[in-house]
Amino acid sequence: MKITIVGGGIAGLSFALNLHARGIDCEVYEAVSEVKEIGVGITLLPHATAELNKLGVLGQLEPLGIENLESVFFNRYGQFVYKELRGRHAGYNTPELGIHRGRLHKVLYEAALQRLGPSKIHTGYRCTGFTQTQGANSGVELQMELADGTHQKVSASVVVACDGVNSAVRRQLFPNDQVAFAGINTWRGVSVHKPILSGKSYVRIGSIETGKMVIYPIIDNVDGKGNQLINWVAEIQEDHKAMNDWNKPGKLEDFLPTFDKWRYDWLDVAELISTADHILEYPMVDKNPLPQWTFGTVTLMGDAAHPMYPRGSNGSAQAIIDARTLADCLKDAFNAGGAGTESATQALMDYESKRLETTGKVVTTNRSLPPDAIIMKADELSKGQPFESIDDLISQEELRQISENYKKIAGFALTPNS
Repeated sequence: MKITIVGGGIAGLSFALNLHARGIDCEVYEAVSEVKEIGVGITLLPHATAELNKLGVLGQLEPLGIENLESVFFNRYGQFVYKELRGRHAGYNTPELGIHRGRLHKVLYEAALQRLGPSKIHTGYRCTGFTQTQGANSGVELQMELADGTHQKVSASVVVACDGVNSAVRRQLFPNDQVAFAGINTWRGVSVHKPILSGKSYVRIGSIETGKMVIYPIIDNVDGKGNQLINWVAEIQEDHKAMNDWNKPGKLEDFLPTFDKWRYDWLDVAELISTADHILEYPMVDKNPLPQWTFGTVTLMGDAAHPMYPRGSNGSAQAIIDARTLADCLKDAFNAGGAGTESATQALMDYESKRLETTGKVVTTNRSLPPDAIIMKADELSKGQPFESIDDLISQEELRQISENYKKIAGFALTPNS
């Protein structure tokens, strides 16, 4: 039985590599005609890098990014709130890695081409819908729009939709499904800058209630002069503002005023933002958790299944874990009952039972109690004013518990096997 994967992003390619490692045939259909290194930064948490290590690609990824040493939190006045070690430095077996999203995608894509063969990876195929039949002649027929504007039908036994937040498969299954926007808009960019703090620091400043910045390096010595390529994300909550557009370049004047006075002795935030070559704007959106992902031999994965706020660096990790989980379920089902429709359906249901509730909790936690709740707590205790020392307001142990609670829900709390 062949597994047909709709979408060749992080989820789809990770799934294809996991299937190949288990001897299960698959093909990938990706909408873009040419895979390029696009996007900005991404952080791969230890539970993601552990999965990538099993796939045999972590060794290629590590030299392309920067291994995070620490995560550091500051309020909007640039005052220290909390710090903790990350990845291997915190005792995990694999690193926490800051990397350009395009570099990650390229490594996965080239690994899939090499292992599966170019004939299994189809580009320029955008899925627009599907039909599914049950019974003796059960199967799925995908409607594809090709890059040249023509249309083609693709027959499949099992379909796994990895086609992102705007998934055509999900939209057909849930026609009234909408993105959830809570008034938070974001702007993203990369800037060439001297190393900040340790040069391996993941930095959060402020909160969405007052304006928030997430800053971390993704390429070391990018110019041969010791400067790094720094990824930054600006977040602002303004309930009266319309949702940003994914397809428009960001404008500095739309968000710089919020951060113009964020100039500290350890970092000039306004200067960092202003030196970016180009800026992308995004709305911060997710979707409400679904009651089910699986319908017959069609299921959802990654952002198609559980799009979440980009907080806590967890979207890619959850997609990669989805990929391994479903590949294991398929292997177990096929070993037990043969590679037939009934076995495949059971595997998809087992996958859903293992992942639907878990990822739903991450979605809702990212809304209500994200990692920057540490800063929100400090602001609450200080009434939004500068303080002499964070220790006068709350202990570092209490702040650590906020961090640990998020890690447990997100699935990467440190264990003896981490």
